[in-house]
Amino acid sequence: MTALLELFLARYIYLFVLVLLAIGLYGVLAKTDLVKKVIGLTIFSTAIYLFFIEGSLQEGGTAPVIDERGSDPALYVDPLPHLLILTAIVVGVGVVGVALALLVRLYRTHGTLDEDVIAARLAGREVADDGDTPEDRG
Repeated sequence: MTALLELFLARYIYLFVLVLLAIGLYGVLAKTDLVKKVIGLTIFSTAIYLFFIEGSLQEGGTAPVIDERGSDPALYVDPLPHLLILTAIVVGVGVVGVALALLVRLYRTHGTLDEDVIAARLAGREVADDGDTPEDRG
């Protein structure tokens, strides 16, 4: 039992990543409000960023600057995962910006951000508007 607890405490970040993945996936799949879907997608991608950064950590490693310690690669942390995640963050901010701009356009056109109402209107069906806003439904 003690070994299992030590293993859990040593790898608690993976549980945190799984919780963030579950929250993001729930937001994308279960919510009908499109803004909540964008937020869920952002949380999901943040969990992936944390997973990659955690996987690139090296015990006792330092920045990859060659100094008096020598040039042994085992002494340094690989900078490639950090660079890839930095690029992914920049691309993710751009995607969120475009998504929010599209949501503004959708709201101006349809008067709602509920995906069921928008899909019904695009399919040519008329939806009875019950007066509830997406925030009222959760």
